[in-house]
Amino acid sequence: MESQVPPLHTGSSMVSVQELIKETMGAVPERYVRHDQEPQIISDNGRTETPIVPVIDLGKLSSDQTVCDPELEKLHEACKDLGLFQLVNHGIGPLLEDLRHEIEEFFKLPLSEKMKFEVRTGEVEGYGNIKRPEEKLDWGDRFFMIVNPVVKRRPHLFPELPQPLRNTLDSYIKETQKLAMQLLRLISKCLGIEINEMKELFDDGFQAMRLTYYPPCPQPEVVVGMTPHSDATGITILHQINSVDGFQIKKDGVWTPVHILPNAFVVNVGDVMEILSNGLYKSMEHRAAVNTTRERISIAMFFNPKPDSEIGPIQSLTTAESPALFRRIKLEKYVKGYFAQNLDGKSYLERMKLQPEKAVAFQVE
Repeated sequence: MESQVPPLHTGSSMVSVQELIKETMGAVPERYVRHDQEPQIISDNGRTETPIVPVIDLGKLSSDQTVCDPELEKLHEACKDLGLFQLVNHGIGPLLEDLRHEIEEFFKLPLSEKMKFEVRTGEVEGYGNIKRPEEKLDWGDRFFMIVNPVVKRRPHLFPELPQPLRNTLDSYIKETQKLAMQLLRLISKCLGIEINEMKELFDDGFQAMRLTYYPPCPQPEVVVGMTPHSDATGITILHQINSVDGFQIKKDGVWTPVHILPNAFVVNVGDVMEILSNGLYKSMEHRAAVNTTRERISIAMFFNPKPDSEIGPIQSLTTAESPALFRRIKLEKYVKGYFAQNLDGKSYLERMKLQPEKAVAFQVE
């Protein structure tokens, strides 16, 4: 497809929180103040509640795994109940130190160097915090870009990155691509569908990357690092590169922090996977919090089906007793609609749902 993301308001412009904190401030500027954000839950003893996030050991899983295997069942339950899990023994560990160093070096560059990658008017790819009229800003700077199909990479972004960072990111992209396909094969087994069905959808699919820098904040309780949302993806692989927590999930209606294990990836189910699984797997609403003393840096890889594919409930997962809950839609149209709206929890996914009277079981001819 010609463009995986829609144009923004023509008057949008980039602002940098990283530069803002270099100024002496007594209070957070009003454009960042988010009094509408719900606080995280605090227990009776005054401590923040931490959810039990399943830890999946990839070393215990393989392509010949049977559906009754305990680790595979653990993966299935994690996708159904929480919509995310931490992944250990993923095999990418040796690359992570170089990744941390190169990304940290990029965010240390002078603003004039980073501005070469500034989000251009009418676009969403590039570096910076996009400013739109009448909208509050997140307390973080991000660098978002499409990385696959390779022909969709913007020539002024990835190819122009400093060579050490470009080489390291290229290696990381290739490794996470292999990891994502491995996880999707395992998810196919969990769902009881043909492995090739998922492979044909996602192999060489639409993939994007987001590097995010969350500076310390003098009033972290009145800002949000990233607005609450669920991802418009099949799966997302998140790496918290400098071991500073800030990832939070909405569980049972309340916000709770997640402590991420060293070198573990957080893998979360996206809206597209919820649609494909006909609601069996749930995408997780999440946000990013910041603190007063330490910066937080993360890298997220977003994996979706091929750009020209049509998404909808997988036919083998729909029956007369469990009819299709979501309408079918071209991925291009879905992604454009997602980016065209403000982030607002899972509101966009809700619009994809069929009315009960229109839910149908697909007939396989």
